[in-house]
Amino acid sequence: MEREDMVQCDADGISGIALIGSPGGSGSEGGKRRAYFEKAAAGAGIPVSFYDWKDFPWGEKAGGMGHSIVKIDAPEWKSFRLCEMEALTGQYGERLRQLSRMPVGAFFNHPSAVAAVLDKRGCKKRLMENGVAVTEMYEESFSCGEELFGFLRENRVHQVFIKPVQGSGAAGVTALRFSPGTGKRVLYTCAAPDRGGLVNTKKLHRLEGEAASAFLDQLFTMDCIVEKWYGKAVFHDYFYDLRVIVQGGRIDYILPRLSKGPITNLHLNNHSMEFAELYLDGAVSERIGEECLRAAACYPGLKSIGMDVLLEKGSLRPRIIELNGQGDLLHRDVYGGNRIYRRQVEIMRAMMAEGKYIG
Repeated sequence: MEREDMVQCDADGISGIALIGSPGGSGSEGGKRRAYFEKAAAGAGIPVSFYDWKDFPWGEKAGGMGHSIVKIDAPEWKSFRLCEMEALTGQYGERLRQLSRMPVGAFFNHPSAVAAVLDKRGCKKRLMENGVAVTEMYEESFSCGEELFGFLRENRVHQVFIKPVQGSGAAGVTALRFSPGTGKRVLYTCAAPDRGGLVNTKKLHRLEGEAASAFLDQLFTMDCIVEKWYGKAVFHDYFYDLRVIVQGGRIDYILPRLSKGPITNLHLNNHSMEFAELYLDGAVSERIGEECLRAAACYPGLKSIGMDVLLEKGSLRPRIIELNGQGDLLHRDVYGGNRIYRRQVEIMRAMMAEGKYIG
């Protein structure tokens, strides 16, 4: 099996960067990722060759990438239907595994490791096996809403999060509140029913009663995990969690994400702030760093990881929500100092100087 902490290296050395992604428009996520990464590389005087996922040369030589450090950005998909997004994510994982077998100079984030963290269940299990504090999931699986409600009633559980195993951008993520005594059920999600299926939206929806049950029946046609609900830390009446960027063995950026509701993703009209403005105790910041670095050590094939981190209300104990091998685009950063991508280029420059690299 291809080890995800290993990268291949051509004996003649590495001379540039190959970026695989989606060109998009200047305002699209793919367009921004490419533009600001290329800006950072240009500032360092390092050439970048761009490859579009749609017409990527899957031949043996792949356009001369044997002398390049390869950076992989996620493809952009036109579909917003959750079932189609699940299938596309599965296909993307296969492409990543295929890419891992191709002769390249070196991988910045190894494709096998990128594929591994796409699997929320497998990723969380690995973190827990290595002693990382996470938002824990229940071992049980469910095929419909009534099965879940029966479990919640039997165990006197009032709140859970439900998430598709393969998904990003809060697609299908659902916060459920349930009263075992009365059977009352209310859920919050950015997915919505549409012509017999669920679609991802950029708006938070509230469903209750039979509408909530019908929604869960549709959601559980996908492979999902059910997680324990942890109360999030509060800042000025806003719930918040953190997006932490770990690169090359250090914390490079921490972005608080604030929301009035249970889902904090920024595309849902939530907002961000500077980490320093939280005025957290130094010991809390230290614990955040220690937990994130412990999580990063579980995936040595990833030189850059975007981590979603929850701070428990009251204790401020950090728990890793999930990892993303392609979660490096933060608008607050690229419109500021572009520090994240400049740091990536620094790491790649060091890889070039070494001539070869083992993660």
